[in-house]
Amino acid sequence: MILVTGATGTIGREVVRRLPADLGVRIMAREPARVVGAPAQAEIVYGDYGDPQSLVRAMSGVRALFLVTNRVGEDDAHVIQTARSAGVHHVVKLSAAAVADPGAEDLITRWQRVNEDLLRGSGLGWTLLRPRSFMSNALSWTESVRTDHVVRALYGSSANACVDPRDVAEVAVRALTEDGHTGGIHTLTGPAAITAVEQTAEIAALLGRPIRFEELTCEQTRAALRRRYPEPVVEALLQSAQRQRDGAKAGVENTVLELTGRPATSFGTWARGHVAAFASG
Repeated sequence: MILVTGATGTIGREVVRRLPADLGVRIMAREPARVVGAPAQAEIVYGDYGDPQSLVRAMSGVRALFLVTNRVGEDDAHVIQTARSAGVHHVVKLSAAAVADPGAEDLITRWQRVNEDLLRGSGLGWTLLRPRSFMSNALSWTESVRTDHVVRALYGSSANACVDPRDVAEVAVRALTEDGHTGGIHTLTGPAAITAVEQTAEIAALLGRPIRFEELTCEQTRAALRRRYPEPVVEALLQSAQRQRDGAKAGVENTVLELTGRPATSFGTWARGHVAAFASG
């Protein structure tokens, strides 16, 4: 039995869609009704990292676990403890590429380092996935592109080797279903680093109309982030953006090619598949 967490999120939903139909699959979600695209035979159950009994029920009989956490706190510790007690053999954890950057000391990266150390010291089999930021983050621009023909972002000329979430999911499924991944650390990037200005130009070309790029200030970005996140997370995200401005996120890895046998998806290819989201109604 494979247990998938985070199945309503960016990577988890793609993992669910790619799991072979002949495997035993259980999907844990706080809102099971939001799970879409699951294999017909998949078992969908309620579970919350803050509800110990729900974790125990979800992990009963589980061999491999896909672990996604996004709240800074003790969620990983709760899951790992339960997994060990339940006899789970292998945990594939979604982490972040910044963990390996010695200059990255923001709250979120430090939290992920702690989580990785917990897993590696747990006695469980483990695989770490460390993606760069997701190409799908560009979907946050859809409203401004449709209504104002503009992309607004911080540090528009800074490059990021962002990755297609579907590539991350494919690697995750391989790690869950194939031998040879235990103890592996897979850093996942796109095939080239790209800036927000360049992304804007690619989207404009696909739409066949001009799109203007507008550089946000740090204060404008901070104000926008405060509408979505608590202050410590806001500051962590701003520090991460500064690391990108300094060139820390431009490095490209060939991991997707090495593990899947095909090159990582380019931003242009990702954008072609999502161009309808940016088109005017």
